[in-house]
Amino acid sequence: MSADTTPAATRRHSSRSGTRPARRRALGAAIIVVALIVACLASLAVGTAAIPLHTVWDALTAYDPANPEHIAIVLKRLPRTIVGVAVGVALGLAGAVAQGVTRNPLADPGILGISQGAALAVVAGIVLFGLTQPSQYLWFAFAGACVAGVFVWAVASRGREGATPVKLALAGAAVAAAFSSLVAGLLIANRQALDTMRFWQVGSLAGRGFDVLLPALPALVVGTAAALMIGRMLNLFALGDDTASALGLRVGRSRLIAGAIVVVLAGAATAVAGPIAFLGLVVPHAVRVATGPDYRWILAYSAPAAAALLVAADVVARVVARPGEVQVGIVLAVLGAPVFIALVRRGRAVAL
Repeated sequence: MSADTTPAATRRHSSRSGTRPARRRALGAAIIVVALIVACLASLAVGTAAIPLHTVWDALTAYDPANPEHIAIVLKRLPRTIVGVAVGVALGLAGAVAQGVTRNPLADPGILGISQGAALAVVAGIVLFGLTQPSQYLWFAFAGACVAGVFVWAVASRGREGATPVKLALAGAAVAAAFSSLVAGLLIANRQALDTMRFWQVGSLAGRGFDVLLPALPALVVGTAAALMIGRMLNLFALGDDTASALGLRVGRSRLIAGAIVVVLAGAATAVAGPIAFLGLVVPHAVRVATGPDYRWILAYSAPAAAALLVAADVVARVVARPGEVQVGIVLAVLGAPVFIALVRRGRAVAL
């Protein structure tokens, strides 16, 4: 090969290499969009009684208040599906941000003790104030999640190095264990709290509608917008604190901002649907197959992918135990536990 043709060959090779990630991202985006649409349609059509898709379309485009199937779709299944999408988006983003800010591939919103803080606040509301409905203890759950996040940050910030990823993980695990013990103690001591809490505690979309979603919607919208804007920050975190600082990132302040976003998103989602495990852990890893390590793409793909997975799991939860249903948190735990074990065995911390 002559010297004058070498640069042209190099450019062709570089062009081909550059198009591969773009094709992968486009294919991944198409798969996620199709999966989300299919999951939402199935959520509207599948339940105690199956409803044909043409009836679903009629209910959405020409609602007849005298038609029982239309009533079930518009007043019951549609709000539940929208709640599932909103909660899935929040937990997917929260998981991606948590993994990015801690540089820990096993991180999810639970690493900050957020779910346990929300659960403790709800139990306290039930015991002290006699709360019985999700719409009543919504703000208790959100406040508990925020308090847990602040407490974990305060504990991890002690010392000269500040809130390092390892200290955040250790503080989160310790706080989560302590809060879980307090919740268990309160539930054992109070039978009413145990009966009221048992379905919320495993995570569920059953009975969740706009009355529960709307109070948390501002936090979900603000948290989602903020999470989608910090992709570059998380990319710098992936290089290590020293390199990120050398490139102009204020590490302490940036970690505080990312932690606050995780608290807002996971706290609001937990308040709406209860503590749902593994979703924030599994989805960011799954979308990396299409996006690569760039957190700008990971965040953008994690939101709809988590929504699709949560809504699909909710559909499965309705059909596996007909005429009753299983809580969606149990279905996700069954799906997520093998992935969690595989991540531990493969030791993929260096991949982040």
